[in-house]
Amino acid sequence: MERMDRTPGAFMSYAHVDDDDGRLTEFRNKLSAQTRKVVGEEFPIFQDHEDIKWGQEWEARIDESLAEVTFFIPIITPSFFRSKFCRDELTRFLEREERLGLKLILPVYYIETPLIRDESRRSSDELAQKIASRQYADCRDLFIEDLDSPRIRRLMFDLATQICDTLEGLPLEPIDPSVTASSETITAQQIPNSSRPKTPNRDIVVDPMHRGDCTTVSEAIEAANPGDKILVRPGLYHEGLVIDKPMEIIGEGERDEIVIQATGEHAILFKTTIGRAANLTLRQMGGEGELYGVDIAQGRLTLEDCDISSHCAACVAIHDGADPRLRRNKIHNGNKSGVYVFNNGQGIIEENDILENAFAGFSIEVGGNPTLRKNLIHDGKGIGINVYNNGRGIIEENDIFRNDDSGVEIRTGGNPILRHNKINGNIRGVKVSSNGQGLIQDNNIFENTYAGVDIQSGGNPTVRRNRINKNGLSAIWIYNNGSGVIQNNDLRGSEYGALDISDDSKPNVERSGNLE
Repeated sequence: MERMDRTPGAFMSYAHVDDDDGRLTEFRNKLSAQTRKVVGEEFPIFQDHEDIKWGQEWEARIDESLAEVTFFIPIITPSFFRSKFCRDELTRFLEREERLGLKLILPVYYIETPLIRDESRRSSDELAQKIASRQYADCRDLFIEDLDSPRIRRLMFDLATQICDTLEGLPLEPIDPSVTASSETITAQQIPNSSRPKTPNRDIVVDPMHRGDCTTVSEAIEAANPGDKILVRPGLYHEGLVIDKPMEIIGEGERDEIVIQATGEHAILFKTTIGRAANLTLRQMGGEGELYGVDIAQGRLTLEDCDISSHCAACVAIHDGADPRLRRNKIHNGNKSGVYVFNNGQGIIEENDILENAFAGFSIEVGGNPTLRKNLIHDGKGIGINVYNNGRGIIEENDIFRNDDSGVEIRTGGNPILRHNKINGNIRGVKVSSNGQGLIQDNNIFENTYAGVDIQSGGNPTVRRNRINKNGLSAIWIYNNGSGVIQNNDLRGSEYGALDISDDSKPNVERSGNLE
């Protein structure tokens, strides 16, 4: 069915001081153009200084725009929360969201904002709490990188894809904002008859006791139409699942009682555009070859609140451009890594408990570029996070502790961004070697057995504004032709002092900021 005659768009809310160099205006133009390509129709993004004619009362125009546009894009910076106008715009749109029962606010995190990062600070600011609870686009690299760089172009594409995915889920005719939704989603009565799908999506119940529609999950997948939901009741299901059409698979009941157990195959192989699996126990029990608990080979799988293990290889594999969302899972006892991202895999991995894996809690290589946020990565038999073979990624606000090797290891061209992590109780805090690079900034690295930061064999990171304290050797140990930029760190309290630099190593050290 074709979309009704309604042009989607967005309103960009920002503090004007943050656009003194025109970068946000350029960002707006490029995002609008990229979204137009992905959506297949015009996608204007309104920006007040260009879209309000001189002499027109700007608040009236904003009110009008907020009533018409599909999305609201707040540009999150310290100045945003200090601006009365920005706060008022956000408040009005939150109220509109509540009336419609839709989630249409897409925050863009542009400049590091303590009010978002620090839970104790935002506890007294309701708007900051609401923004922090949302899935935001992390554009902090946009502030320093060229807008035409590959990283930023990829970020633009991801934002456009998110907008497109959201548009696909909207009703095809406008919803009257005066209608008050009685729940978080729009009811069928609010959607005009002409906009309803001809074949409504179904709930398919799986029950091994023959009290549902199917007795196995694979049978339900075969019977499902795209968009259907499969509800899995407690039981032990000896099967591997192949998800090859858009759908949801949701466990009904206690997670530990809903077990998908596969031998000789992946517990889940995901090879479609979009889907969701939640509240399941997924066990890969071994077999020949590289077999995973969950193999995400393409598209966007949302994987939530699952217990995932693998006796063969990694618990979760993400590859070939797949861009999943992993939230609140327990990922443990992988025979190799907990999560393995490779061959340009991406994804947002947040608030998971990743523990007791054999090789690494998290491995990133060969163009892998995920975002890891607020995970616990601990008690591994090897490295906490391993970034190598030109892997990248944004690693922030994680708690990385008690691993039997380095908390984070960067080597062979690995080049991640580490910021605001707590890294403690590992053999080493962070090890950078073999031409590894990376930005290591604003982390708390403490009480590791050896050095807090170990740079060797051509390692060349930037280590800036970290607290590197009370480690068993030096705070920072640079040797065997190690290099790097060391700026403004707190290096107090380690057993062998602040810096240990061998004669063959030539880092750029700004001692004025280092406290010994």
